[in-house]
Amino acid sequence: MSDDVQVDRVESLQWISAPAVDKMDELAMVMAVEKSQHSGTNGTLALPRAASIAVAVDPVALITTECITVTSAMRKHARWAHSSVSTILGGTSSPSSSGQQVSRPGTPGDDLLSRKVHRSKTSIIDEDGGLANRWGLRGKKGKSLQDNPLMAGFVRLRRDLMSCNDIRTFDTPSLLHPFLQVIQASATSAPITSLALVAITKFFSYNLISHESPRLSLAMQSLSAAITHCRFEASDSAADEIVLLRILKLMEDMLQGPGGHLLSDESVCEMMETGLSMCCQSRLSELLRRSAEISMIKMCQVIFERLKYLEVEAGETVGALDEQTKEDMGAVKMDPSANGNDAVTSSLATPKPGLARTSSSFDASRTTSSQDAAAGSNGLDVEAIPSSEGPDEAEIKPYSLPSIRELFRVLVDLLDPHDRQHADAMRVMALRIIDVALEVAGPSISKHPSLALLAEDRLCRHLFQLVRSDNPAILHESLIVAGTLLATCRSILKLQQELFLSYMVACLHPRVEIPREAGIDPSLYADVPQAPKLVKPPPSQTSSGRSTPVPVKDRQKLGMEGGSRKPDAREAMVESVGALARIPSFMVELYVNYDCEVDRSDLCEDMVGLLSRNAIPDSATWSTTSVPPLCLDALLGYVQFIADRLDDAPKTVGYPDCAKLREQRRRKKIIIKGTAKFNESPKVGLAYLASQSIIDDLHNPRSVAKFLQGTTRVSKKVLGEFIAKRGNEQMLEAFLDCFDFTGQRVDEALRDLLESFRLPGESALIERIVTSFAEKYCAHSTPEEVADKDSVYVLTYAIIMLNTDQHNPNLKSQNRMVYADFARNLRGVNGGQDFAPQYLQDIYDSIKSNEIILPDEHDNKHAFDYAWKELLLKTESVGQLIICDTNVYDADMFAATWRPVVATLSYVFMSASDEAVFNRVTAGFGQCAQIAAKYGLTDALDQIVYSLSCISTIATELPSSTALNTEVQVEDKSVMVSELAVKLGRDFKAQLATVILFRVVNGSEALLAGSWTYIVRVWLNLFVNSLIPVFYPTSFHGMDLPPIPIQNPSQVIDRASKATEAGLFSAFTSYISSYAADDPPEPSDEEIESTLCTVDCINACRMDKVFANVMQMPLNSLQPLVKALLLHLPEDSSAAIIVVKSDGGQVETATGQKNSVGPEPATIYLLELCTVLALRDAETVANLGGDVSGALQNIMRDAPSHHPTTVSRAVYYLLNLLHAGYEHSFLRVPVVFHTISSFKADLLARAAPLVLKGISLCIQEPGPLGNETVTSPDFWAILHGLSSNAQAAPTVFDILDGVIARSSPPAIMADNYEAAITLLNEFASLGSVGSTMEQKRDRSIRRGHPQKPIKVQEDATVARGVKAVTMIYQLTARIPTLMQQSHLESSEAWSAYWSPIFRALTTQCTNPCREIRHQAFASLQRSLVSKELTSSENQEWTAIFGEVLFPLILKLLKPEVYSSDSIGMSETRVQAATLLCRIFLHYLVLLSKWDGMLDLWLKILDIMDRLMNSGQGDSLEEAVPESLKNILLVMSSSGYLVPPAQDPSYERLWVETWKRLDRFLPDLRKDLDLDSRDMPQSKAADVVETVEDTKDS
Repeated sequence: MSDDVQVDRVESLQWISAPAVDKMDELAMVMAVEKSQHSGTNGTLALPRAASIAVAVDPVALITTECITVTSAMRKHARWAHSSVSTILGGTSSPSSSGQQVSRPGTPGDDLLSRKVHRSKTSIIDEDGGLANRWGLRGKKGKSLQDNPLMAGFVRLRRDLMSCNDIRTFDTPSLLHPFLQVIQASATSAPITSLALVAITKFFSYNLISHESPRLSLAMQSLSAAITHCRFEASDSAADEIVLLRILKLMEDMLQGPGGHLLSDESVCEMMETGLSMCCQSRLSELLRRSAEISMIKMCQVIFERLKYLEVEAGETVGALDEQTKEDMGAVKMDPSANGNDAVTSSLATPKPGLARTSSSFDASRTTSSQDAAAGSNGLDVEAIPSSEGPDEAEIKPYSLPSIRELFRVLVDLLDPHDRQHADAMRVMALRIIDVALEVAGPSISKHPSLALLAEDRLCRHLFQLVRSDNPAILHESLIVAGTLLATCRSILKLQQELFLSYMVACLHPRVEIPREAGIDPSLYADVPQAPKLVKPPPSQTSSGRSTPVPVKDRQKLGMEGGSRKPDAREAMVESVGALARIPSFMVELYVNYDCEVDRSDLCEDMVGLLSRNAIPDSATWSTTSVPPLCLDALLGYVQFIADRLDDAPKTVGYPDCAKLREQRRRKKIIIKGTAKFNESPKVGLAYLASQSIIDDLHNPRSVAKFLQGTTRVSKKVLGEFIAKRGNEQMLEAFLDCFDFTGQRVDEALRDLLESFRLPGESALIERIVTSFAEKYCAHSTPEEVADKDSVYVLTYAIIMLNTDQHNPNLKSQNRMVYADFARNLRGVNGGQDFAPQYLQDIYDSIKSNEIILPDEHDNKHAFDYAWKELLLKTESVGQLIICDTNVYDADMFAATWRPVVATLSYVFMSASDEAVFNRVTAGFGQCAQIAAKYGLTDALDQIVYSLSCISTIATELPSSTALNTEVQVEDKSVMVSELAVKLGRDFKAQLATVILFRVVNGSEALLAGSWTYIVRVWLNLFVNSLIPVFYPTSFHGMDLPPIPIQNPSQVIDRASKATEAGLFSAFTSYISSYAADDPPEPSDEEIESTLCTVDCINACRMDKVFANVMQMPLNSLQPLVKALLLHLPEDSSAAIIVVKSDGGQVETATGQKNSVGPEPATIYLLELCTVLALRDAETVANLGGDVSGALQNIMRDAPSHHPTTVSRAVYYLLNLLHAGYEHSFLRVPVVFHTISSFKADLLARAAPLVLKGISLCIQEPGPLGNETVTSPDFWAILHGLSSNAQAAPTVFDILDGVIARSSPPAIMADNYEAAITLLNEFASLGSVGSTMEQKRDRSIRRGHPQKPIKVQEDATVARGVKAVTMIYQLTARIPTLMQQSHLESSEAWSAYWSPIFRALTTQCTNPCREIRHQAFASLQRSLVSKELTSSENQEWTAIFGEVLFPLILKLLKPEVYSSDSIGMSETRVQAATLLCRIFLHYLVLLSKWDGMLDLWLKILDIMDRLMNSGQGDSLEEAVPESLKNILLVMSSSGYLVPPAQDPSYERLWVETWKRLDRFLPDLRKDLDLDSRDMPQSKAADVVETVEDTKDS
């Protein structure tokens, strides 16, 4: 403000006339000097002051000098030019006075303000006159001191000072008395008055007058009276204004000085009145008026600061100070006038030589006293000479609340916009002073009813009208005052604040859509409100709409409905709103006091919406360019305050319960919706409110009427029509029952009723209302003024007509109804009598002076008065505003307001280009996320993540193309240059958004829900472009997998291996070469640099921490993430196909078509992450496993549409889930394995490693899963399909080995027995590859060549084959158990369990690989002689010959079998023949009991015959006879093969045996000589030993 004043002062000098320039310079110099001086006060109740200035001269000498200076100036004036010489000498001290006490002035009369002159006719004239005659010192023309009372005062003071040793003990009134005489004397000139003022100012500045000075209180009152009634002769304007300036300075020093707190209420009021008069006088120079304003501001600071000390002095009891001062409250009165006071009038008077001028005054007493003084002294107005012997001084009360209140009242009244006496400049001045008063003592003002009432009513009323002014100065200052008022006194201004803020919102909130800007997604700012709630009526309602303290129409009457304002005005209003928003608790208070109350508007939401909408840059088009940043700053400040309070300890004591407020907000929303429906259709609205329990009983008229009468949100017009409608008589009666008309006149009762609804226009409806009103009015007891309800009925109609007649603007005054007309119309209607005249007169006067304002009617000053009165009445019921210095409501408040905040931050972030804006917005995003995370606001956090994801540009729904990805290698580092990396690296805004995004996500993962969709998109885009690795643990729960295969880059460039080239030619050749090779051009240095920027950006995101947090999230937080991951899986084959250039050519599908399906890293990434999350623990398996497994099975079912790598990993993930969640119903072993077994052979082969790894996981532990797995036919089908795969065979065999080797519980059951043997047989058959190496080795040995080492793979295959044969044999141990457990017949069971083993072993007995073949023969022999084989009582085991041994030998006889190993097969045939004979001998005893023994024996002989004639060579020709000899000898010794003579029953056996033997061994019979009766002992022993060996083997 000081800068403005200085500028104004300079400007004021430009229009002052030339002769006055020197004087103005003097004025400016005086101001500069006096502003540099400091004065202060002492005492506990005064403001602290700066240290006083030390005086270097003797104080008495200083005062004497000042006296001489003043009198010297006076003598130079024509009036005192012939004064006596004693005025120079100052007299001498007399003995009589030397011992006397310093003289004191007498006590002023009862009224210090009355300036009656009390002239004493004693000592001075006589004494001084005598002395003058004695010494011959008479002045010219016989003038003496008695003719110069002003001079005499100084003479007396100088004489008294001669005996003063300590100025601090000198009587203060006596010290000031002569100077005050000069100040008050109208005959003095301005320079003389100025000297007197300068002298007194010095006394205060040099501490000559201190708090210890005698009779300081009286001196202060006298000084105040003197300077406020200062009079002097006008000379020139500059000199005169210097006097006024010195008066201002002296008043400042007095209030700030040692005796300031001793001033009385009257003195303070007069001083303030003087200052205000100077401010208001337009004839004074601008410089002086501004100086007066500055002085007033300083004095008001002191005065209102004293209010705080008065409160302390009065005690802590509320209203104690008001109670103590209530008797003095009306004793003081201020009436500042533009005509000025005495001093101002003197300065403005026109000089008239020879005439003494009198001054105008503010009141009659002042004028009278001035005139009396002038008449008594011929223009030399002086007061009584001080006397120390006057009567006892009356007690002077220090100024207190009465003067403060009066000053406040005068300042407030100056703001009245309807008072045309006050110019706008005066209002601006008053506003500035009031602002200072509020800044100093605003909270104290609100504590005192006398001051608070002024603030609540008149101050707010005037302010709210001034803010509509188009005068920039008025608007600006009124907004400042309104802001300060609300900042300091808002606790008592609940409805006033609502009205003011509603107006601000209505004016400032633009009603236009946000213009679309290229590159900014409209969804980012969709939550910015297009209009505030409080001015948005329902579509079909044109009246009240959303209520504030009064409906919209009434707000219009108050002038607070908004409208178009100029840009500068908008800026000023935005600054005012921003200043309020910067109060830390302001928005919380709006939320608690308004948004959470049913009948209040949603001010907090509207304020945030206002700031949000105006922070959008387009708001500058209808305001100024400063408005958007101002609003953004306020909006970010709102967020900052909430963030700063996050860690504060919650305060709940003395504050409303949060749960209660939430319930109120819930009810409020319902009521708003219900009343909107009511305003369209009352029945529908009431039904809705009843359904929501707002109305207790829809069929109870009292419940409905209670609600309708208690809410302000229904349309008054609709309400009036509803209750008056035919059929709603009970509702009308219930509504009237809500009123109590006891003790009220008819017009008073009618006024209360009609203010609650609008009277319908239809006469029938009016009649119903009036009838019911009359009945209600007379229901309990009929007042004596009326006879009955019929009388009330008629009178009510007459009052309504009178109200219309008196206040119809279209009716001329002379045509309006007078009382006589009104009374005449009501003759004889009061039960046949007339109403009492006084009764009717009172009604008439009331209606005439105070219109019954029907809601939604009129728009004039009366409507304004009515609406304001209603607001004040409501103030009593709504109570005080709750100041909320707590954070307990922040969660609910932010939940209600975050949407426009985030939307605005998003828009500004996208449209901004200034670094400072970026910094503020990024901080705002972080704080919003911090708040949302703290209070668990998932929706807010989701929207923040969505906004940042959109801004980052890497959350696209469709992944960017990777066809041109190029890997650039430099030394041991590589970077993938891709379209996405280059684009992100070039966009700083997107990089910044990406970093902020993951800073927001980091630590808040558990709160995210729907926004996981966008984070997943970011991850996918970054992953497929090789910008992030797989952060989650791939070895989780044993799921150890190789890295996800990423699509191979289109080319790999090694920068380090290339020589550094530069220039256009090298670039051209590089381009031509890449074009010829159909490769993309090599990345430029700029593209590589952009990619590196992207890499740095991604590294700064610290996604590793995000994934680590994700792995620890609770289940309910994981579910949205898994859902988002699954949503990104392709729904059809086209979505999953990525066409790339393949190094190994195209992949041929099982259908024979060429498939261009390439790697699917995104799909694999999604599936793998889902699986990892689902497998985290038992809870996640149970709750997430179903969805994840369903997605995996979809991939498997649509296997032809996916890359084999994708399918194989999906199978593995699914088997892991099966292993972890077997007990759950979402996966079934048969379904899973059937799906796998349904794969095409080539797909199954390519997926084999992971398929088998998953299968191994399922069967590695004994249990239900393993048992069900190994008994599944599809399990064996899968193993069978993969057994021939060279890469998969080892794993398959290991699985098979583990299954068969398991003994507890055994894995081989009836269901999988044959499948296991079949698979083992296949492995044994695969071992035939070993025959090739064996035969090569044989040839090398024959040729003498060194043997080559056997290939490991072939050796492993043979080893598996050998082990497979062994395992087949081991299964024979399970046969008895399986047969016992089976429900098959004995023969069927034997065939079911023994036959597979024998078939497999006989098959392997012809295996070209000798090692396997030998093992098979050994196993077959052990199987054939197994005890379990013949454990059955039936003869099924006899099939071993016809089904096992005979087919084996026949197969060995085939040339193709023989040729597979011509060397080794000969031995095998011998082994087969020997085995046949041994097995026959082993079971000879059992066979002897079998009816088919003869046929079997004969078949054996036939087989031997074929072997003998097979043409193999000597080995069979020797082995067959030898084996037959052994059989024959045993049979003979056992009594089975004997001559018929010995046992006729074996005759056929004997005959047929020799018959066949004679065919191919004719000499054998002769050699054995079995025809004789006895066998040689040695021969028999050998045969028996042979049989025993066979059994043992």
